[in-house]
Amino acid sequence: MTGSLSLVGYGLACIGPGIGIGLIFAALINGIARQPEAAGLLRPQAIFGFAVAEALAILGFVLVFVK
Repeated sequence: MTGSLSLVGYGLACIGPGIGIGLIFAALINGIARQPEAAGLLRPQAIFGFAVAEALAILGFVLVFVK
């Protein structure tokens, strides 16, 4: 077997941020559907949550190459 098992670890580590991003935007759509007038307040919070979850995925990608 050639290659590195760290790539498998990265693949598994991306499951968490992927699920988190899905939950963030599902909650955003649900909140806007329930109270459309609150969309202006909900959208920036969802974008911030997306950025934090995506940063975890990028951090995992960087750590693959660090030995």
